Amino acid sequence: MNSTVRTATDSWSPKEQALLHTLRPMSAQDEASGDMPSIITRGEGVHIFDIDGRRMIDCVGGLWCVNVGYGRSEIIDAIMSQLRELAYISIFPGSSNVTSIRLADKICEIASDEAISKVFFGSNGSDAIENSFKLARQYWKLVGRSEKYKVVSLRGAYHGTHFGCMAANGLASAFRRSYEPMPPGFVNVETFDSYRPLIDGIDVEAQVELCIKLLERTIEYQDPETIAALIAEPVQGGGGMHIPPPSYWRRLREVCDHNDILLISDEVVTGFGRSGTMFGARGWNVKPDIMCCGKGISGGYAPLSATLVNARVADAWNDTASDHSFVAAGYTHSGNPVACAAGVAALDIVLREGLVENAREVGGYFLQRLRGLMDRHEAIGDVRGKGLMMTIEMVEDRKTKAAFGHDHPFPSSIAKFCRENGVWLRQVDHKFIISPPLTFTRQHVDQVVEVLDLAYSKTPIR
Repeated sequence: MNSTVRTATDSWSPKEQALLHTLRPMSAQDEASGDMPSIITRGEGVHIFDIDGRRMIDCVGGLWCVNVGYGRSEIIDAIMSQLRELAYISIFPGSSNVTSIRLADKICEIASDEAISKVFFGSNGSDAIENSFKLARQYWKLVGRSEKYKVVSLRGAYHGTHFGCMAANGLASAFRRSYEPMPPGFVNVETFDSYRPLIDGIDVEAQVELCIKLLERTIEYQDPETIAALIAEPVQGGGGMHIPPPSYWRRLREVCDHNDILLISDEVVTGFGRSGTMFGARGWNVKPDIMCCGKGISGGYAPLSATLVNARVADAWNDTASDHSFVAAGYTHSGNPVACAAGVAALDIVLREGLVENAREVGGYFLQRLRGLMDRHEAIGDVRGKGLMMTIEMVEDRKTKAAFGHDHPFPSSIAKFCRENGVWLRQVDHKFIISPPLTFTRQHVDQVVEVLDLAYSKTPIR
């Protein structure tokens, strides 16, 4: 086997060097494609700056996570103070740290409506999801029902990149096929699609009934005595940004209760305000048994996540004599004091500055302005969102809802125009995913919409 070790030279640009020694996540690695990454050097408020000096409004929020904006001195000071005092200590048996205890207390207070009583820390959203599966299975063993181990998830869902997460993902096979076979014990069912429903022309509540009926039939076929949990995103993120009506999540809760199944809410994106309520499930007036949080929990300032467990589930661990009471999960950086210091400071900002309410108010205005673009540009097939998470879905034909093909240049041309004119967007095939910092204002919205309007006006479709 031949391999060539390449070395950067002084003549290489930083963008070329970025491709040299890094396997880039969620990316094709073909250097010949000319897909040069933008090198971001600085952030300030809701703006980011690239290596060429370009200033852009960040409509991505890092990756759904820079909820409180860039350059927050409160978080930076908290991190620096913690580094000086204690940079690291494990919270494995025999030790702990004050900052992780403070953050767990704060989270339980914030999530008191959901009766959350225990917090299990990790470093990223995939950790939080994976731990939710472990804890759900362990719970049923603790209560003497070891046959309950399967996890039901929804079509179009994105739950992360660990093996259990990938098995639960409901996205296209491209997210799984290079890593198959997947672990057993995961079942995928149809979900609510606000733009392309299972049956053309079906109304919203009829679609809810259809989805719930398919879920019930799947549970019956699998045998509810073998199912540990159902996991769902309150608002689907990377899988298409579909906004279900309140009745959908209430029905999911009812189905879980009827069949003695734990309900896991994937709050990695929606947790701590992004959807316009403190937690996404709270926006549907539903109380999950387990919630998985990441991203905004530290405002993007440090790798941090948490799996939140309600009192009903947590009480099962009180039987310390059980063979299953030992929690055989955890990471080197579970409860890392520096990351937890960032978390405490970030959540303080969310609460103090009313960012949950701001996400709801400014997000509603943003959605209204984006829908106004649909009247002017036929290439926009749909705009949907909740709080400060929304998507622009582009189509070649509004009537048929035919999406632009994967290689069609139009969506990427729009994204390029926006970058060159001061707006940073995340393009996923024929969609733009919009998730700016929760500190966004109406003025920022107006600036973004103005650039988008120009982009659609000046960019030829073919």
